[in-house]
This record gives sequence, structure tokens and C-alpha cells, in this order.
Amino acid sequence: MRKRAALAVLSAVTALAGFAVPGAHADEPQTTAVQISDVTFDGGKNIVVGLYAKTITVSGTFTHPSGIQDADFVLWRGPDGANPYETYDDRIVSDQYHSHADCVASSATTSTCSQTFSLEPDWKYSGTALTNAHAGTWKVSVQGVADDDSWTQTADYTTTRLQRQSQLTVDAGPEPVAQGGTLTVTGRLTRADWDNLDYRGCANQPVRLQFRKAGTTTYTTVKTVYTSSTGTLTTTAPASEDGYWRWNFAGTSTTPAAKATGDYVDVR
Repeated sequence: MRKRAALAVLSAVTALAGFAVPGAHADEPQTTAVQISDVTFDGGKNIVVGLYAKTITVSGTFTHPSGIQDADFVLWRGPDGANPYETYDDRIVSDQYHSHADCVASSATTSTCSQTFSLEPDWKYSGTALTNAHAGTWKVSVQGVADDDSWTQTADYTTTRLQRQSQLTVDAGPEPVAQGGTLTVTGRLTRADWDNLDYRGCANQPVRLQFRKAGTTTYTTVKTVYTSSTGTLTTTAPASEDGYWRWNFAGTSTTPAAKATGDYVDVR
């Protein structure tokens, strides 16, 4: 439970997030710092969002001799700490997502504070809807307030990646195929389009064609193929033995990695 109004991480964030700074400006030095550690978003993973709202949790450990009163996390991006906001269209108030943390004391001096964020692509039901332009690297600002009103603020404590969920398919044939014959392997790489609320082809991306011999557990790369303008993949490969074929996409800063489920081909 919040005992008092939390201090702002940034003066700019203060104005837009509605923070109050009791008896101090956000940039005033503090004599006793709150120690912050182990801040993780979504268990340390990138934030991957499809076409529906996703709730994630950020947590951290806060320590001070007087105990911990409050904590807050802000997910933001922009040119610098003094100008952390960019507006993409009328649906976006700012490139900043914020809610307040809940702190649970593990001792008289230390608390674990957690906070949830709901990221929503569907603008019709959300005032802070995601658009495709929001995918990429975001900064995480953190603040902690002690019971004696000492505080620590860090504008860019860490970073996290917000990514558009990807999907990858594969189809290898003909099935069965004669030994020494030619297989045609197709597939498609798509990712969530937050502007149009569907999955659309991911163009001009390198994707590895991989093969796993029946009875083994390891895939080996056969070749690399680039997706078409609509995300499709097609190539040929010689059929030498029974096994599984799949496509493997390494991902980008805005799109997570994806692996197709292996397609088994019987070679006779």
C-alpha cells in the first residue's frame, strides 16, 4: 500500500505520470540512497505482444535502513531523460506506460516491489494502444522511496525490448519421396501487425532451413533463404534420409525468434 505520494523519476515523467514530489525537486541530491537491485521485466524476457492485451510484471528489490515506503517503474523511450516522449498519432498520449508498484517487506530494511503493465494493441478499447512504431527498445526508469523520505531515482536503470509476436510455418513434400529425389520446402513468416490487428508477412528476412535425421535430436542448417515481400519461403533440397524439416528465424530487435514445428518426410 502506498503511504505517501511517490517521488518522480524524471521531472518530465512527473508531469505526465501524475507524480508528486513532496518537499523536493526531482533533481535534488539525496544524502541517503535507496539501494535498488534485481530489476527484471517479465522474468528477464523480451516483451512479446500479439493481437491482444498482454499483462507483464516488473519487479525489483529495494533496501534502506529505515525501510521501504514506495517504488515506481516507468517504461519509456525518447531522445533523453529530459524529453522522454514521442507522439505517433492521436491514439497515443505519449510513449510512456506507468502504474504504481506494490511492495512487500521481506525484512525491516528490504522490500520486493512489483508492478504490472497492460500493453494493448487494440486502440478501440485502450487509450494507450500499441502501434507498429512502438516495437523496439524501451528504457526502464526506477524510483524507490524510503520510510524516512530518502529516495533514489534512475532514469535509465535498464532496457527492455517490446516485440511483435511472430509465427512460422513449414511444409515439405512430396511425401513420401524417393531417395535422391528433390524436396520442395515452403513456409511463411508472419508477425503481429498492431496497426491492422492481424498477422502479416515479414518481408526480406533471412530464415534458416534445417534438417533433423529421424532418431536424432539435433537440427543442422542446410541453407539460408530470404522471405518474399509477403513473408513466404520456398526452396528445394535433396532427399537422402528420413527426417524432419523446419524453418528457423533468429529474430530482430522488433520481432522475436521463431521455429516452425518440424515436418516429417519419409524417404523411400
